[in-house]
Amino acid sequence: MSVTRADVVGSLLRPQQLLAARQRRAAGELTPAEFKKIEDRAVDAALALQRDVGLEVATDGEMRRLSFQSQVTEALAGFGAWDLDAFVWGDWRGDAEVGDRRIDRPELAVTERLRRRRSPTVEEFVYARARTEATVKVTLPSPSLFANFWDPRASTAAYPSLEAFLGDVAELLREEVDELTALGCAYVQLDAPHYTLLLDPAYRDFYEQRGWSAQRFLELGVELDNAVVGGRPAVTVAFHLCRGNQAGRWLVEGDYEALAPVLFSRVAADRLMLEYDDARSGSFAPLAHVPDDRVAVLGLVTTKRARLESVAWLRACLDEAARVCPLQRLAVSPQCGFATSVLGSGLAEADQRAKLARVVEVAGAVWG
Repeated sequence: MSVTRADVVGSLLRPQQLLAARQRRAAGELTPAEFKKIEDRAVDAALALQRDVGLEVATDGEMRRLSFQSQVTEALAGFGAWDLDAFVWGDWRGDAEVGDRRIDRPELAVTERLRRRRSPTVEEFVYARARTEATVKVTLPSPSLFANFWDPRASTAAYPSLEAFLGDVAELLREEVDELTALGCAYVQLDAPHYTLLLDPAYRDFYEQRGWSAQRFLELGVELDNAVVGGRPAVTVAFHLCRGNQAGRWLVEGDYEALAPVLFSRVAADRLMLEYDDARSGSFAPLAHVPDDRVAVLGLVTTKRARLESVAWLRACLDEAARVCPLQRLAVSPQCGFATSVLGSGLAEADQRAKLARVVEVAGAVWG
């Protein structure tokens, strides 16, 4: 894939018809076939939106998912009981408009050896591939994101250690990427928001209670990531880092300096998708750790607020970043998905369209 200066992270706002249909399906009021037709139409609209604003990369908007990582727990047996809170728990903070919201961590535990019931993402890719000329990006969660499903009190009969469990997750995801590649997928993204949680002492303590020190969690996590996506010269790999994104709220703040020496250089990625939409992200100084053969995709356009960033402001940010990392190794995107779960972001569809169009506009203005 040629260098794409305007990128998209993954999820898009679910249309109200799809949200209503999901509820009706759960209540047994729609057959699978009826629900799939509505789901397909939502994907069609997502692809059309990305085409219309001029993006050369497209996702299916994650329309088929409850959350950006739920396709894995839906497709693999053994995770035990879970619901949406499995993916959105935490101490969420927001501005005056959305406020703060704490969601307690539910009782979660992998209880059996994982086994594949179906592919997590092949339907997404094959359907989208047939309906767009854009390069289809498929998003997958980083394996160590599932560390919260391993509980030493309930999981050891299935997996004696966290490392054994996450090793299985990584192997199943590697097989998924093998299948996607065989079907012609040329762009895969690993979503890894859990690494930035290590910047916060409370979350760092939680992960260390799983059995690894924070540094070991970081380094071994990258080894697992590389086991999934490494050694694939025909596939562009993106690696997405953010600080939490649910319904306009966030989880942690702090710049990338504590993480960059390991993540930016060791992960087997061509493109580093980095959140940079406000002061919580810190300075551009950590971009000095971006290797010469990688592109830093700066998430300057926020999905948390409706305010539309000006081209002048975005160009100024890119100029500032280029003092650290050359402009030819930069690109631009939203800072995260527009709806990392069915909770959405509080933005309207018109806001989403305007922001995606602005990404394309500023990329054209800067890189031509």
